[in-house]
Amino acid sequence: MKLSFNMSAIMANNELNFSDAKLSESLEKLSSGYKINHAKDNPAGISISRKMRAQIQGLSTAADIATNGTSVIATAEGTLTEIQAMVQRMKELSVQASNGTCTTSDRNAIQEEVIQLSGEIQRLAQETDFNGNILLDGSNDLKGYTSNANVKVDYYSDQTYAKDYSINITKTGDTVTADVVTTGVNDFPLDAVTKVETNKDGSSTVTVTAGGGFEISLKVEKNYVTSAEPINLDITGLGAMTFQIGANEGQTLDVRIPEVSLEKMNIDEIDMRTEKGAKESMSRVDDGIAYISAVRSRLGAYQNRLESTISTLEATEENMTNADSRIMDTDMAEEMTKYTKYQTLSQAGIAMLSQANERPEKVLQLLQ
Repeated sequence: MKLSFNMSAIMANNELNFSDAKLSESLEKLSSGYKINHAKDNPAGISISRKMRAQIQGLSTAADIATNGTSVIATAEGTLTEIQAMVQRMKELSVQASNGTCTTSDRNAIQEEVIQLSGEIQRLAQETDFNGNILLDGSNDLKGYTSNANVKVDYYSDQTYAKDYSINITKTGDTVTADVVTTGVNDFPLDAVTKVETNKDGSSTVTVTAGGGFEISLKVEKNYVTSAEPINLDITGLGAMTFQIGANEGQTLDVRIPEVSLEKMNIDEIDMRTEKGAKESMSRVDDGIAYISAVRSRLGAYQNRLESTISTLEATEENMTNADSRIMDTDMAEEMTKYTKYQTLSQAGIAMLSQANERPEKVLQLLQ
C-alpha cells in the first residue's frame, strides 16, 4: 500500500471524468435533438448537412417563387377571360349589325357599344399589373431590334435562335418584297422562306419561317424606303418574365406574355355603322378571338408547367430533408440508452472514487 500516490483514486477519477464527459454529450444530444452539435462530432457529416440545408432552403424559396408565378399567370388569364368575353360580344354585335333589317340608328347604337368595349379592352390591357409590373402591354415578351427605324421586330418564336440576322427588304411603289441572307455570319437557316402581307393601315408584315418552329415577324412601316444595305436584326432572346424555379444558378423559367392590344387582335378601328363594315368586322373579330385564345393557351401551358415544378420542388425538398434528418437527428431511444448507461457509470464512479480516497487512511493502522 502506497501513501504518496493513490493510484486507485487517480484511476477512478479518470473513469469518472470520461463517464461525465459522455454523460454531458448525451445530455446535449437529447436536449437539442441533434446527434451532431459541433464540427468535432462528425466533420464530414456536418459539412454534408450544411450543404443539404442550403439546398433545402433554396428549394423552399423556389417553390414560393413558382407559386407567385402561378398567381401572376392567373391574374393575366383572369383579365384575358374578360377581354375575350368583350370580343365575343363584338362578334354578336357584328352579326346583329350585318342584318339587313337594321336601320342607321340601330347600327350607330351598335357602334357606340363597340367603341366602349374597345376602350375597356385597351384599358385592361394597359393597366392589368402584378406587384406594379404591367402584364399585357408586351413588356414581358421577347425583345428584338433592327437597324432601320421603319422596320420593327413584331414577334419571334421560342424556337428562334438568339443571334443577329440580315434581311433585304425592297419596296417598289406599294409592293414590299423580302429576301433573307443565308450566307455569312448573320445568316438565316438555309430553308428559311419569306411571306409578305399588306396591312389595312398601309404597312406590311414580313414573316420568315424555317424548320423546327423558327419564325420571325417584322412590321414594315408605310413610309419605309428601300435600304441600300441589308437590315440587321438583333434577336436578343431576352425580355420575358424570369422565375427562379430551382435552388441553383440557371434553373429558371422564362414566361413570355404577348402584347394584348386592339391592333394585335386586328379589331382596331372597327366600324359597324354600315352593313358592309359590319360584315368585314365579323372576320376581324374572329381573328381577335383566335388571338386571345392563343395567348390564354400559352399562359395555361405555363401555369401547368409551374404547378408541376412546384410538386417536384416539394418532393425534392421532402426527400432531402429526410436525408438530412438521417445525418443530423438524434435517435432518442438509442441515445436514452446511452444516457442511462453513462449516468449509472458516473454514479458508480463517484462511489468508487469515494472508496479510493478512504484507502490511504488504512495505512495509518500500519503506523500505529
